[in-house]
Amino acid sequence: MLTEPLRRFYLTLRSAGIDRRIADSNWRRNRLLVLCWHGISLDDEHLWRPGLYITPAQFRSRLALLRENNYKVLPLSEALDRLWTGTLPPRSVAITFDDGAYDFHALAAPALAEFGYPATLYLTTYYVDYQRPVFSPMLAYLLWKAPPHKREAALAASIRVEKETHRDHLSGHDKDALLTSLARELDIDYEKILSRRILQLMNQDEVRQLSDAGNITMENHTHRHRTPVEPELVLRELRDNNIRIEEITGRRPSHFCYPSGVFRKEYFPLLEQERLRSATTCEAGLASRDANHYLIPRLLDHSFLPEWKYLAWLSGFHALLPG
Repeated sequence: MLTEPLRRFYLTLRSAGIDRRIADSNWRRNRLLVLCWHGISLDDEHLWRPGLYITPAQFRSRLALLRENNYKVLPLSEALDRLWTGTLPPRSVAITFDDGAYDFHALAAPALAEFGYPATLYLTTYYVDYQRPVFSPMLAYLLWKAPPHKREAALAASIRVEKETHRDHLSGHDKDALLTSLARELDIDYEKILSRRILQLMNQDEVRQLSDAGNITMENHTHRHRTPVEPELVLRELRDNNIRIEEITGRRPSHFCYPSGVFRKEYFPLLEQERLRSATTCEAGLASRDANHYLIPRLLDHSFLPEWKYLAWLSGFHALLPG
C-alpha cells in the first residue's frame, strides 16, 4: 500500500476509534513494542544521518505521545518477563538506546527522567575507556562536512584512509591521529567538534551516574561494537563487555543487542552460555510470547519516521498490515 493512501486510511480509522480498539485489544496486550533510538543530535547529526538520529524536540515529542496515548512504559527486563508469562499490562512499551553516546547523557536521559520513563542502554565499552570520537562514524561525518571546494580532496582522503586502516591494523590512537589529520586537510574545526563531544561515548563516571540514578539499565552490546564470525571472538566481545559494565555499574548485564543489527543463529548458544536472557534486533515488529528470545524485534525511530506511522506502530495497527 502506498504511503499517502495508507496515511489517510490510518487517520480515518484513528478518527473512528478503531486504532484505540486495536491498542486495547487482547491481541495487542499479548505483544510488546520495543522502541529503539540510536542518537539525539547535539548539532547537525540528524542532517548527516537522518536514518539514525532525531532532534531533541522530536524525541521529546515521541515521549509526549506515549504519555498522551496512555502507553505503559516498562523496564525492558520486566517487560520481557511479563510478555513471556502472559501478564503484560495494556499498551506495553519498552524503551531502548544503542551504543551509549554522550548525546544520550546530555539529551536523552534528562528527557526520560522528566517523563519518568525507564530505559535500557545497550552499552559498547571500548570508547567509554578510550575517550575519543568513534572512528568509523567520525570519518564519515568529517567527509560529509567537507566544504564544496574540498569534495575532491575528501574523496581522495577517504580512499587513502580506508587503505591505511585495512593494511596497517591501526590502534585507536593511530586512527584518531588520522581523523585529526583529515580534519585539518579538509579545513574543518575539529577542536570544536571534540569540545561538543559529537560521536563520542559517555565516560565511565557518566555511565555510573546514570546507572545509579535507577531508571537506566546498562546491557551488553559487545566491547568493540562488532559481531565476528569466530565463536571465540564473539565470546571475547561478550565477556569483555560484561566485565567492563559490571566494573562500572556493579551489575552484570542480562540482555543483549546485536551491533548494527547483525545476527547469526550460531550466536544463540554463546549468548545462553554467557547468561544473556534476550537479544534484540533492528527488525521492525512487535514481540510476541512465542518469539525466539534471541530475536526480539524493535521499532527503530528516526527523522524520516512520520508521527502517524509512529502512532500506528504503538497501537499495533502497522504490524497488522500485509507485507
